[in-house]
Amino acid sequence: MIDLRYVKKLIEIIDESTVDSIEITSDKGMKIRISKSPQQRGAVQMAPALALPAMAPVPTGRISPAGGMQPVGEGEVPAPPEPPKATGLEVKSPMVGTFYKSPEPGAKAYVAVGDRVSKGQIVCIIEAMKIMNEIESEYSGIVREILVEDAQPVEYGQVLFKIDPNG
Repeated sequence: MIDLRYVKKLIEIIDESTVDSIEITSDKGMKIRISKSPQQRGAVQMAPALALPAMAPVPTGRISPAGGMQPVGEGEVPAPPEPPKATGLEVKSPMVGTFYKSPEPGAKAYVAVGDRVSKGQIVCIIEAMKIMNEIESEYSGIVREILVEDAQPVEYGQVLFKIDPNG
């Protein structure tokens, strides 16, 4: 007898991997084949001596932006999803440290969303090893997003701000 949980787990593993199919043969002659090809997607084939409940085939299609499935025609390959469009130029952290939006606690922030900044203008401070490093904008434009909270640790290369140069 074969454990259906085992078969379901195999299907999940195959579905999430780049492997197209797998075939397992037991020492008692039972054979299981799981394939991602369109004709057999999600199907389980076994030797006739063992009858297991039929597994419903996994629907093939593409996910629409609205969240539903759209069928894919015969022989048609689904288009890969488009990557999200970047909005604005990114000001990244030049070091590991702690992000501060103002020169001291309680003081006005260097910049806020909607502010116009100039190239070279101080936009924040990153404290590293008890040294306060003033971070300057690499771009001129309008601050569209501040992606870090005050007093939050940041990593090297982490995006701190998005600036719209056309604004």
